[in-house]
Amino acid sequence: AGRTEIVRCIFGLDNYDEGEILVDGNPVQLRNPLDAIKAGIGLIPEDRRKDGFIPYMSVSGNISLPSLPWISNRGLVDRVHELEIAKKYVEALEIKTPSYEQSVSNLSGGNQQKCVVGKWLARNPRIIILDEPTRGIDVGAKAEIHKIIEDLAKNKVAVVIISSELPEILGVSDRIIVLHEGKITGELDPAKTTQEEIMQRATGLGSS
Repeated sequence: AGRTEIVRCIFGLDNYDEGEILVDGNPVQLRNPLDAIKAGIGLIPEDRRKDGFIPYMSVSGNISLPSLPWISNRGLVDRVHELEIAKKYVEALEIKTPSYEQSVSNLSGGNQQKCVVGKWLARNPRIIILDEPTRGIDVGAKAEIHKIIEDLAKNKVAVVIISSELPEILGVSDRIIVLHEGKITGELDPAKTTQEEIMQRATGLGSS
């Protein structure tokens, strides 16, 4: 559908041929992920193991990754600050880990995803994009991720969710944008639409 490709362009990972990206109504040039981070954008990717975290790095190291330019001096990481960030988000997100030095690869799927969320919350994002945020995690962890999403929205963070799980889309969204072959085929109100209508538009069968 082109969903992930659009997100990669927004986060500065890929180039785009036309159009513009606006943050708070102002056009921004995002040539790379650092530009996106500076603009207040965070991305939780579809494949968390491949793109979301460094498997054998510690919990504290992963959570502090996007903050390194701000907690480092001449290439040396301020370890005290790094641990402060990790402690804050391990507690806030209730990440179950025996220590901040535990490798993220040894955590459950749900706790791995919380680490990925935590590293972006540490940057106080204005916009956070979650690509298939609950894929491959258990029911309890899904509910916790949904609660985090709700809390972000309540705190005036713009949350963009990409999901192929229709009940999830209907349950957590304020507005639904449907794509088919890279083009918008519908803007729907979750209180008034159905899974059937979403699928029709996603397959190009519904009216725009």
